[in-house]
Amino acid sequence: MDPHDGQPTPRTYAVTTFGCQMNEHDSERIAGLLEADGLVPAASEDTADVVVLNTCCIRENADNKLYGTLGHLKAAKARRPGMEIVVGGCLAQKDRDLIQQRAPHVDVVLGTHNVHRAVDLLHESRRSGPLTEIVEQTLDDAEAFPSALPVKREVDHSAWVTIQIGCDNNCAFCIVPAVRGQEVSRSFGDLLDEVRALAADGVTEVTLLGQNVNSYGRDITTRLRAAEPSVDDAVLAGEMWSGDDRRRPRPLFADLLRAVGALDGIRRVRYTSPHPKDLRPETIAAMAEVDAVCEHLHLPLQAGSDRVLAAMHRGYTAERYLEKLAAARATIDDLAVTTDLIVGFPGETEDDFEQTLEVVAAAEYDSAYTFIFSPREGTEAAGMSEAFVPHDVAVARFDRLRAVLERSGVRKHRERIGRVEEVVVEGPSKRDRTVLTGRTRQNKLVHFPSAEPLRMGTYAHVLVTDAAAHHLRGELREVLARPTHRTRIPVVAG
Repeated sequence: MDPHDGQPTPRTYAVTTFGCQMNEHDSERIAGLLEADGLVPAASEDTADVVVLNTCCIRENADNKLYGTLGHLKAAKARRPGMEIVVGGCLAQKDRDLIQQRAPHVDVVLGTHNVHRAVDLLHESRRSGPLTEIVEQTLDDAEAFPSALPVKREVDHSAWVTIQIGCDNNCAFCIVPAVRGQEVSRSFGDLLDEVRALAADGVTEVTLLGQNVNSYGRDITTRLRAAEPSVDDAVLAGEMWSGDDRRRPRPLFADLLRAVGALDGIRRVRYTSPHPKDLRPETIAAMAEVDAVCEHLHLPLQAGSDRVLAAMHRGYTAERYLEKLAAARATIDDLAVTTDLIVGFPGETEDDFEQTLEVVAAAEYDSAYTFIFSPREGTEAAGMSEAFVPHDVAVARFDRLRAVLERSGVRKHRERIGRVEEVVVEGPSKRDRTVLTGRTRQNKLVHFPSAEPLRMGTYAHVLVTDAAAHHLRGELREVLARPTHRTRIPVVAG
């Protein structure tokens, strides 16, 4: 009870996210559901009435992070028996029974396809005790994308939009198909409706999300190809495909880029993560021709050795990868390219690694996410233990790879000195509150001082004056557009 007005004190929640942007977006939806149920954000995880841990299982230490956090929360729950704990996400999908065996103080375990049920499951657990709910079968569009879920976005000017879930590839190192299922694409019309609504709420930048984002729509057009033409085809697959008498099964991603980029109010369109084998000429053309689509391509290489790529089941050679990259750079002006790389995949020899260094040097990346291979139970690569690369060898290779990447990254950044960049303000710098941080269309971080405080979501021109490996520095030249979203006043519990 609030002593000031006699009203019941709202229950509080905290959501902690491990993993990728898909998990971050799922967390936004869980937070939205909790707030729709009357909860408000807590000051900290320890004081929250409901704690949600949205997990990832891609990396080796993901389970260590989860169980370490659950151990800490066990003590907090002993002090506050009313605390409720929810574990969701990919690790929950994979280890559903193990989680409640190792942490019986968890109230709800829910899978990757049960996000929309988070509040219902909490209510049910209060009546019947701890429970686990996991959906494993292949979902259709309506089941995979429940409509009208509330979302609590942390950033007002930018939003994630999930266009597809699941993955039909079988990369030897990846657990995603096992925990996210087969590819299911969302209907074209629903996606455009969501982006229109976001734009009406002041969002100017959207990031299209999918496990294999550039294969979006292939499942829809394959299904429609076998059916009689219908008035619903334009809603499901867009007007470009439904108006084509050939009705060819094909991805719809390029069509989607064009349609989203044409919507009023949307200044920037980004996407992640594509697969190199599905980077098609029409996608490159859409990136070049649609003003709103940003000049940034994240194209995961993973390895530069054809032998390792074949063992990974990546579906391309190093030569084919570089050809696609060259086609993108030749077509899209001022394109920044980033990538993912795995060091020490089972069986990787010194010669294999040298080939990776050669491809990385030729690709001249702006930056990269680099990882030392970690076996994930349930993947093909986890069963290759006899071919595991010694850890000290992998670490040494990792350091050599980072040195090559750093050289190209610094060179790419220095080339931008003297240029005026369009940036969108993301807020004050973490190290110096008098300095603002913004992001260019190429997804590069820029730090610059400003005599006036600029709200997040402000677009401005900034002159680049200096460059470091992972950021740029600059001077504010002019404000281009101020945000139209409403300033949100945080609700403080108690």
